[in-house]
Amino acid sequence: MARKAAIIGGGVIGGGWAARFLLNGWDVGVFDPDPEAERKIAAVLANARLALPALSDVPMPAEGKLTFHGTIGEAVDGAEYVQESVSERIELKHKVYAQLQQANPGVLIGSSTSGFKASDLQKGSPAPENIIVAHPFNPVYLLPLSEVSGSPKNTPATVEKTVQIMKDIGMFPLVIRHEIDAFIGNRFLEAVWREALWMLKDGIATTEEIDDAIRMGFGLRWGQMGLFETYRIAGGEAGMRHFMAQFGPALKWPWTKLMDVPEFNDELVDLVASQSDAQSGMYGIRELERIRDQNLVGFLRSLKERNWGAGKVLREHDERRRAAFHAGTLDGTPLKMAEMQVLPGWIDYNGHMTESRYLFCASEVCDAFLRLIGADMDYVAGGHSYYTAETHIRHLDEAKLGERITGTLQVVKADEKRIHTFITLAVGDRPVATVEQMMLHVDMKAGKACPAAPEVLVLLNPIATAHAGLPVPEGTGRAVGQKKG
Repeated sequence: MARKAAIIGGGVIGGGWAARFLLNGWDVGVFDPDPEAERKIAAVLANARLALPALSDVPMPAEGKLTFHGTIGEAVDGAEYVQESVSERIELKHKVYAQLQQANPGVLIGSSTSGFKASDLQKGSPAPENIIVAHPFNPVYLLPLSEVSGSPKNTPATVEKTVQIMKDIGMFPLVIRHEIDAFIGNRFLEAVWREALWMLKDGIATTEEIDDAIRMGFGLRWGQMGLFETYRIAGGEAGMRHFMAQFGPALKWPWTKLMDVPEFNDELVDLVASQSDAQSGMYGIRELERIRDQNLVGFLRSLKERNWGAGKVLREHDERRRAAFHAGTLDGTPLKMAEMQVLPGWIDYNGHMTESRYLFCASEVCDAFLRLIGADMDYVAGGHSYYTAETHIRHLDEAKLGERITGTLQVVKADEKRIHTFITLAVGDRPVATVEQMMLHVDMKAGKACPAAPEVLVLLNPIATAHAGLPVPEGTGRAVGQKKG
């Protein structure tokens, strides 16, 4: 039975939470009095379906069931967790919590608040220990950070339960040591925002120039190493102590205006809005979201390949889901190993996926299978690997820009030294290519075939046994140019 989360407030953040839970297999009940809530969440979910699966190297779980409800009580019925994302009005949040705790006593409530402390949110509650901050960053369905902040009234068990739920949906829960207004991320962003507004107001730079300074320079460093690790490198071989000695005196220089704020008036709003329109007004909001998501997917996948920063979170989430996935692989059907989308860089002049990308997709399927049976990079580092001895690809149909490709793998035959696989790449129910492979297990130092390690065979053999009863796939053993029939 699927786990259920309730989402109270279906705006940009609430919609992102709904997508994050749904695509990780949870059922989701939504309450939002906005008559446009279903349309808005559908738009967020459409973007999430395009982006989030591209970060995973393990097949996504079956998508949960999304339901919309007319009351808070209906939405929270049967839910083990609630994510509150209503407007930043404390009296509204208190009203929502009262209704939630009356309808589902004991339910854990996480708030997306950007600034209220947990102790502020808990005031007047009969069960304050069940209300906690779980503050995300947009887009919630891609960015892993969730700042978890409790008060002394939250028990360690409540904090740990919140942390575990965040991990279960692939997020990185950062527990705040002490209550603080705006937590860690927003405190940092507020300082940058103040400086940006002053530079804009003083005519030093435009919105685009300020953004360029971030995205062309230090923003790229922050995205992978943060602040302190970046500055450690800046200190050279002598490290952080040298950096502090070199640049510490600058802290006393009048560089910033962090304690001063430009007057918030119509003139400032017009200045920011007009320059922002000139910078980005040629794009619609959904188009900007898709551009943002595609860039983030590329960046996050690069970090994932190196097991660094946010990429490490993605890898760990894959490993947890891979363990659960393996338990369901012995049902005697081909293994669903990968889901991919045909991207703009994958197509030829005719608008069809180019030949190299069919092989790339098959490689993704094969790599996912090898990781599933434990023949992963750590295994390779130990001196053993599977080498592809033969490959035969058949192009059966066309895959076009934007289409989603599912890759399944059937073990035709396997022994201690060989794996014979048949991969099918399909768009929906339509096969677009098959790739037959023969792989040999190799001692890399000796340069010759050898039996696979027992820990690999113990995972491989049950799959091979389950697949032995399947019909041999049509097309197996075909030679190039061989007539059909």
